[in-house]
Amino acid sequence: MDNQQQLKIVVGVGGGIAAYKIAALVRLLTEAGHTVHVVPTAASLNFVGAATWEALSGNPVITDLWESVANVPHVQLGQQADLVIVAPATADLLSRASSGSANDVLTNVLLTATCPVVYAPAMHTEMWLNPATQTNVATLRARGATVIDPAVGRLTGSDSGVGRLPELADITNIALAVASKQTQDLSGKRIVITAGGTREYLDPVRFISNRSSGKQGIALATAAVSRGAKVTLIAANITEPIPSGVSVISVETGRELAHELYAQSRIADVVIMAAAISDFAPVQTNPTKIKKRPDQESITLEFNQTPDLLHSLTHQRDHSGTPKVVVGFAAETGDETGSVLEHARAKLLSKDCDLLVVNEVGHGLGFGTPENQVTILSKSTSEEIVVPRAPKLEIAHAILDALVAYQPR
Repeated sequence: MDNQQQLKIVVGVGGGIAAYKIAALVRLLTEAGHTVHVVPTAASLNFVGAATWEALSGNPVITDLWESVANVPHVQLGQQADLVIVAPATADLLSRASSGSANDVLTNVLLTATCPVVYAPAMHTEMWLNPATQTNVATLRARGATVIDPAVGRLTGSDSGVGRLPELADITNIALAVASKQTQDLSGKRIVITAGGTREYLDPVRFISNRSSGKQGIALATAAVSRGAKVTLIAANITEPIPSGVSVISVETGRELAHELYAQSRIADVVIMAAAISDFAPVQTNPTKIKKRPDQESITLEFNQTPDLLHSLTHQRDHSGTPKVVVGFAAETGDETGSVLEHARAKLLSKDCDLLVVNEVGHGLGFGTPENQVTILSKSTSEEIVVPRAPKLEIAHAILDALVAYQPR
């Protein structure tokens, strides 16, 4: 789907003060040639009336489930849409959408829509940061929806902070980019994705691990399923919601992940190694809790390097022919021996994977964050694909684009 192709777009308007800004969004979309139907919530009509939406969109506005019952517009709008944009997505609207409520026209449309859905939140900082809202956002993202992080700036009254409606140009660009990715170019492909962070136990209580949340791996699974793939997710200590349509194998340690990886990779077309697997494991795991002793100020622990699963996988592929494509991940920091990309290029050669996704951790990116920015290296070409900072679902689609385009030498 080309961004220039005319789309049938539903714009759902939530009941927040930022509703007045959506008038300009509707105008942008209609002037670009898209067919727009506005579905306002009852609360939003306190800010902008139905007559304004009809005048700007050129289409009638349904505000009640009992209007035009014979035509069941709340079903038809969702079924026929190529894209749904919800803006402003208030805390209440995100809650109702994540729980599957169907108590007004908009939530019915969301339940019937099979197209991409993009939410642009706007609310006070405390509401956005509230654990309930964050859980609802995580649930929607796990189901494949795109939830744009709100901007930082002036809010209602004298308040400022995170929670401001994203810029209209950003909403438009992200929404149209997401819509353009709805393709079945991975139909029939078996893809195994690892995600999360492994744990290596020191004793029954303590372990060493890393900060990986599994968000990027889950985003990859979501994107791959939406593009027709059959996905198995090997999830290491993930607490994030898992998208529907994904087979999940839960593991805890690097050894458990390795066991499942080798088994699943033998029937896979593609393996994507997004998990953060511990590089070190204790030489010995104490069978009982290691106790503090008053006569001991410090203890010494000895570690061994863990097996290199990415290298082992590509070596196995050389003998068995499966998986056909291996995608590695490298969370890097630069140091006195080289830059992030210099370390990554060396890793691409030593691991012998087909594609290597490189991200510099830190600076609010990488582990546990909703956004990322990466560079994709390829074994078959010297081209380096730079993917700028974006939500992890968009990053996932960019990685899958590179996978689809990859041609082995």
